[in-house]
Amino acid sequence: MDDDYPPIEDHGLIGDLQTAALVTLDGSIDWFCCPRFDSPSVFAGLLDHRRGGRFRIAPETSDYTSRQMYFPDTAILITRFMTEEGVGELVDFMPVRAGRQPTDNHMIVRVVRCVRGEMSFHYEVSPRFDYGRMRHETTLSDHGAVFRADGVTLTLHIVRNPEDEHLSTFALGDDDDVLGGVRLQAGQMRGVIVESAADGPPREVPVPEAEQLLRDTDDFWREWLAQSTYTGRWRETMQRSAITLKLMTYAPTGGIIAAPTAGLPEQVGGERNWDYRYTWVRDGSFSVYALLGLGFTEEAQAFCEWLRDRIQDRVGGEGSPLNIMYRVDGSSDLQEESLEHWEGYRGSRPVRIGNGAMDQRQMDIYGEAMDSIYFAHHHHGIELDHRSWVSLRVMLDWLVDHWDQPGEGIWETRGGQKDFTYGRVMSWVAFDRALRLATERGWPADLGTWAAQRDAIYQQVMTRGWSSERGAFVQHYADKVLDSSLLRMATVGFISPKDPMWTSTLRAMDEELVTDSLVYRYDPAASPDGLQGSEGTFSLCTFNYVDALARAGRRTDARLTFEKMLTFANHLGLYGEEIGLTGEQLGNFPQAFTHLALIDAGITLDRKLGDG
Repeated sequence: MDDDYPPIEDHGLIGDLQTAALVTLDGSIDWFCCPRFDSPSVFAGLLDHRRGGRFRIAPETSDYTSRQMYFPDTAILITRFMTEEGVGELVDFMPVRAGRQPTDNHMIVRVVRCVRGEMSFHYEVSPRFDYGRMRHETTLSDHGAVFRADGVTLTLHIVRNPEDEHLSTFALGDDDDVLGGVRLQAGQMRGVIVESAADGPPREVPVPEAEQLLRDTDDFWREWLAQSTYTGRWRETMQRSAITLKLMTYAPTGGIIAAPTAGLPEQVGGERNWDYRYTWVRDGSFSVYALLGLGFTEEAQAFCEWLRDRIQDRVGGEGSPLNIMYRVDGSSDLQEESLEHWEGYRGSRPVRIGNGAMDQRQMDIYGEAMDSIYFAHHHHGIELDHRSWVSLRVMLDWLVDHWDQPGEGIWETRGGQKDFTYGRVMSWVAFDRALRLATERGWPADLGTWAAQRDAIYQQVMTRGWSSERGAFVQHYADKVLDSSLLRMATVGFISPKDPMWTSTLRAMDEELVTDSLVYRYDPAASPDGLQGSEGTFSLCTFNYVDALARAGRRTDARLTFEKMLTFANHLGLYGEEIGLTGEQLGNFPQAFTHLALIDAGITLDRKLGDG
């Protein structure tokens, strides 16, 4: 079964800021949802190689070597195929539309060209609409094909000039799929475009038109990246992470998804397979620091506006002021279900879509939201209007009555609610940042009550969250388990990075959660989370560890850990959620949390190294 599925890390990502596709080293698009990140899949061979569907362009021979790279400073992906007879290139990209209007119309452009010698390419277009639950019909024409499934259309266009020799051949295969091929000599170029919700039949796309789409896409990414103000160490690595975060941003609302995929396992063959194609308040809030740290104010402001809208949506309503996650359009219908007809990546079942954690109580999100809003406003001049402050005030007043409640915690455990220390710390952050905002701006607020709650939380954490036996802050009040989410305690200013209680906590984590510089979230055996199996080290936590080490003055340790972690990126500089025992990527891919933590750690470490 393993041979039917590429390693998770053997993928590149392309996208148009409304949806995205994963492309393997062998030229196969095995993940693509349309028209949005969180829409049903069209190609999903990554989760079932027989029933998921794919769009592959690769040499006819199996005797080839392939390499991938991005055009510098862009999200244009090049897959190079090398044989003894020749060298070919497959260029994949998605044109980015101007503006923030949502659309059902999206294009994947796939250009093939022969660089040296000659090469024959094989095409296979096998869509499987609605997670493989909807059959399609196909109509072939001289210029391509149309796939139709219950009102949904995907159109295949041929890229060539009218006077060009018709080198490409296409035919219907099994299950109404399209198979084809093309043989190219050095200097020749052809290609295909798949377009959703096209406004006409398949057409012959002239080569200059395809080249213009390529130039326009190249210009978009280069102009966007030119806004970066970061000039420190590891600049190219930081910029690749920034591009990856941008690719996971839903432009119409400014929401940033956790990952473009669903169902990729934290343990191959296990049940920890979640749908991450949604916007978490926590992940998005963290992205504000990373984006502003690199100079991308527009994206940070867009997310702050998204967050403001979510808070205002609930003012005067019942329940908590925020959900922990939302769909990319801001709605909250994320009902979880399992795709029983799919076998899952290398047999990792169940394959889940939707997310059952949507109704969990996670008290940390209010601190993350307030911290990002305060950071954007105080340090980067992103303004808050009166209505926004009123909504935030309502949220804080709600928190006054609810912060001292158990919850599922940052890791969305399914083993019951507990008094998680990290949730209390971030509730402290929520009151602290709100007090600062109100005081600095002179805005009306119940300052006395907020200050009393902030101080009560501090006292509670310092007494009940601290284990003198472990010499460390612990995961929750009822046990003595360590948890790497607490690596952020010093980052958010709850405790000094040089405080003996904090340096002692770091040493305890060194011994229990760190292995060869990689960091586990916690020990599931010591703190059951309601799920079977184990997991790899958590890449977010490793980068948070770098940040904590740098702040604590352990700069040599921080730099070595950071440099080691950079070696675990894939060939394109992309990271998933976790790292397995033999260095493989695990979990949904690529992961926004990991890339934003990389940026934060790199900025902190660069600054601390510069301090001498």
